[in-house]
Amino acid sequence: MSNSVLLAIERPELPRPSLGEIKRDLGPQEIGNGLVALIFSASGPIAVILAAAAAGNLSPDQTSSWIFGAFLGNGLLTLWLSYMYRSPQAYFWTIPGTVIVGDSLSHLSFAEVIGAYLATGLVVFLLGWTGLIGRIMAVLPPTIVMAMVTGIFLRFGLDLVNASISDPWIALPMIIVFVALSMNPKIAALASPVAVAAVVGTIVAIASGKLTPGILDNGMIARPVFTTPEFSLAAMMELVIPLAITVVIVQNGQGVAVLTAAGHKPGVNLAAAASGLWSVPMALIGNVTTCLTGPTNALIVSGPQKNRHYAAAMVTACGAIVVGLFSPAFVGFMLAMPVSSISALAGIAMLPPLKNAFLAAFSGAYSTGALVCFLVTVSEMNILGITAPFWGIVFGCLIAYLLDQKKN
Repeated sequence: MSNSVLLAIERPELPRPSLGEIKRDLGPQEIGNGLVALIFSASGPIAVILAAAAAGNLSPDQTSSWIFGAFLGNGLLTLWLSYMYRSPQAYFWTIPGTVIVGDSLSHLSFAEVIGAYLATGLVVFLLGWTGLIGRIMAVLPPTIVMAMVTGIFLRFGLDLVNASISDPWIALPMIIVFVALSMNPKIAALASPVAVAAVVGTIVAIASGKLTPGILDNGMIARPVFTTPEFSLAAMMELVIPLAITVVIVQNGQGVAVLTAAGHKPGVNLAAAASGLWSVPMALIGNVTTCLTGPTNALIVSGPQKNRHYAAAMVTACGAIVVGLFSPAFVGFMLAMPVSSISALAGIAMLPPLKNAFLAAFSGAYSTGALVCFLVTVSEMNILGITAPFWGIVFGCLIAYLLDQKKN
């Protein structure tokens, strides 16, 4: 194997932090942002996993094992890489990929799907290890990639508006607290506005009797369930290519774009290689393919001090490990919360990342292509089993080449 291939994985540019430096960089802002990112990942996205599991008639133990891997496994990866690179790198699971899997589980066995997970993990790893994905991403205009990110983030803002209309008694107190704390930067530095809004939403939900009973019905401690994979041609044809594209272009593309916009230097090849390699053992306990997540990283890097973002990522990682261990209880609690409180919290948390994504997408070159990418992404179109964000990049780049090329 050539040296160029061996050197395709990006190396750390910063020294690893000492324990004293980690303690120093763990301020209220970092702890708050890290916990909010965790709450976000453990709320709405969990419902996607549960819907996919229901489509495949998975047992409670299989579902719990899936969530165990999604949090504890990816939490360990996030903690290790954020420490090694002294840079925020939150890895979780592909949400669009989970939707694709949910459709497949209606006619494929779970063992066949896991076989496809293993093959996908190998493909994604090779794309990163050989440096191929880095070369592909290097030719994509950053504004078009950020337009795709904007289209994905938009729904969180719309959900916030809808929650404030459908359930104002929960959503409005959260919004008021967030705005009031955000108005004073000194107070906001001591008490994260989003974290306080989450606490207020929980208190209001409990006080109003809107917390659904049965939080501990599925127990407290998760137990991994190993499933022997089956390698069927039908599952390979249906899942491997869509999952691989979703991870390396859509999901990792989001994560890299978000971190780059925040001033970090995420490794495109590293993200693919780590996602693919880590997905292989995680697949055996039911977890869908790992990815460098966009929204969670956006919440982690929303703090003003770039050099401390890695500490926020480590908070998210440690929290994810705990959630993985106690996933039945934690998921039970999140599902017991009113939908409006989860929507309001996600919307409030995503306001700064959404604003930054809009600015990055439409303040540079290839604006027509970026607009087309944004519109296609929010359309939720699905072609050949591949979701809208990928096609947003495809059509956005095409229009940019045809209409924007002469302007730039």
